[in-house]
Order: sequence, then structure tokens, then C-alpha cells
Amino acid sequence: MDLQESRARLDELDRQLVQLFEARMEICKDVADYKIATGKAVYDGEREKQKLDAVGALAHGGYNETAIRELFGQIMAISRRFQYGLMAEKGKGGGLGFMQVESLPLEGVRVVYQGVEGAYGHGAVLQYFGQEADAYHVPTFEEAMQEVQEGRADYGVLPIENSSAGAVIDNYDLQVEYDNYIVAETFLPVSHALLGTPKADLSGIRTVFSHPQALMQCSRFFHGQKHIRQVSLENTAVAAKKVVEDGDPCQAAIASEIAGKLYGLKVLCPAIQNSQNNTTRFIILANRPIYRSDAAKVSIAFELPHRSGTLYNILGHFIFNGLNMRMIESRPIPGRSWEYRFFIDIEGNLKDAAIRNALKGCGAEASNMRILGNY
Repeated sequence: MDLQESRARLDELDRQLVQLFEARMEICKDVADYKIATGKAVYDGEREKQKLDAVGALAHGGYNETAIRELFGQIMAISRRFQYGLMAEKGKGGGLGFMQVESLPLEGVRVVYQGVEGAYGHGAVLQYFGQEADAYHVPTFEEAMQEVQEGRADYGVLPIENSSAGAVIDNYDLQVEYDNYIVAETFLPVSHALLGTPKADLSGIRTVFSHPQALMQCSRFFHGQKHIRQVSLENTAVAAKKVVEDGDPCQAAIASEIAGKLYGLKVLCPAIQNSQNNTTRFIILANRPIYRSDAAKVSIAFELPHRSGTLYNILGHFIFNGLNMRMIESRPIPGRSWEYRFFIDIEGNLKDAAIRNALKGCGAEASNMRILGNY
């Protein structure tokens, strides 16, 4: 058969498909009106499964059956997103549970961070809240979350990702376990210095203490210092404090120069990190679901049924509403083999219609979706 003739026949079939699709969407509008009037949910998983089984059975051959199921799965997903939009236009579907504010209250607040004075968490507090911030520290990230949730601290500051070392995975999990909300973020440049006692000299250093990530981020420095033993501690500032307490000129710590000044240590080598563009993103948490009117990023977490296409369908809500996704991270769900929780950042504000439509769709089709914050 001539190629041009085949293309002409395909063009005619495509024209008919478009007409049929538009006719189907008109009926979907009637379905949406009925659901709005009766309060019936848009998503009916059992009905969609029955429909996919039915249309699949109409196809001839295994390949066509699989393709038809995929095609109609997308058609029904498009229909749902259309219905969510109609419901939003008519003020149906409920609110998101967040309150908009013009600015965050920062006067007279208490701020908690993990570690000790001089740690990078302390630096992030000072950077965001100012040098006179009423800040205090706790030993663990989880204790910081508890302080915020129980109201002893107005805000908590936790690291969430580093440009070199990646995500701080434990803090992703803690966001789901505690009823706190991200209200802001701050980016702290990380500059690791080698710190020693006032009498120390680089040539005499035999042991270096620091956080495991800091040691890893300074790996190139150690390539030329094979005689130095690396020892991991829970925090860079704890490492600096240990060097002071031990008073051994053969020991050094990798920490910030701020920690060095705080503990009276000498900078033996400044900025020894591998990357000079090393930055850590810290999130600011509060125990109230609030967001600033100029917030531009939404963070969510959700779980999905363990079957083919579920993540694809969820991400379709962002595509359909023209939203840009900034980040996606997955974490295994404790106690549930091969099931995962997803963390996603998207650009936008909770007052935006496109954001609200996408989140409504995600919430209806995902398991345990939670808005972690808009900031």
C-alpha cells in the first residue's frame, strides 16, 4: 500500500478519534455535574478496573489488549482531572487546611536545632533568624521535631539536603511522623576548615574528628594526608569541642570557622571541602499549617498502591495542570516490603487554582497524602 494513502487513512481515523474524544468529555462533564450534586467521589478505583477489563476484552491479540488498557487508563485519568477542575470552579472538594499569612512571626520566638553551638545547624539559625536569635540545641533531629510539635520551640531548623552529599534521609521520614509544617527554607554555604589547638601544626596532626558527611566532603584533602586517621562523630561542632577538651595538638577537627572562633581553635587549613559550591538546604518548621502569601514551593508526601502505573498517573496531575516539579525522592515504608513513600517539591502557591486542582487529584488517588508545607 502506498505510504501517502496510509497516512491519509490515519489522518481520517485521527479526526474521528478527536471527535469521539470530545464527545466523551462532554459526557464526563455531565458525570461531574452529577457527582457535584450528590457529593460522590470523582475517583472510583473499582469502577475503573472493571472498565479497563471490559475494553481490554474487546481488543484482538495480547499487544492490542495491553495497549488499549493503557490508552483507556490515560483517557480516564484525563477525565478525572477535568472533573476535579470543574469541582474546584464550583467551590467543591473542601479546603486544604492551610492558613495564608503575609509574613512569619519572627519577634520573640524560640528556635531549636540539632547539635551544639557552632554546628552548621546553628549557623543556619543565625542566618535566617539573625545573630540575636533565641536559639537552643538538642542532641537529635527527632528531639528537635518533638520540641516544635509540643510547642516548646516556635520553629525548628533541620538540614534536608546537601548539594554534594544528597538528601538527609532521616529528616524526610521525620516530616511524616510529626505534625509539623515547612514554613521557610534557607541555604547555608558549607565551608569546612581544619581546626587545631593553638599549639597545633598541620604536619603534626594524626587524628581528625568530624561528622561522616564532612569527612566524605573533604576526601581529596585526605588523599594527600595518608597518615591521618579519620574518626566519625555525630556533629562537626562536637568534633571541635572534643579537640578543645582533649587539648592534644595531634588532634584536629573539621568544622566551620565559626565553631573554631567559638571554641578557641586555630584554623590550620581553610576551605578544605572538595567542592567550593557546597551548600546545605535547611527547612524551617512550625507546628501550624501556615504559608506566606508569596510562597513559591509546595512539598508533599504520599504513598501509592504497589501496582503498575500508579506513580505515572499521580505525576500526570502536575503535567495536566502545567506545574513544574523541582524534586522527587523515594523512601521505603517501614514494615511494608517493596512499598515506597514519595516526597515531591513543586513550584507554586496553595492559593493557585492549578496547585489546588493537582493536590486534590493526588489526594484522591494516592494513599496517605500529606502537604508538608508551602514556603
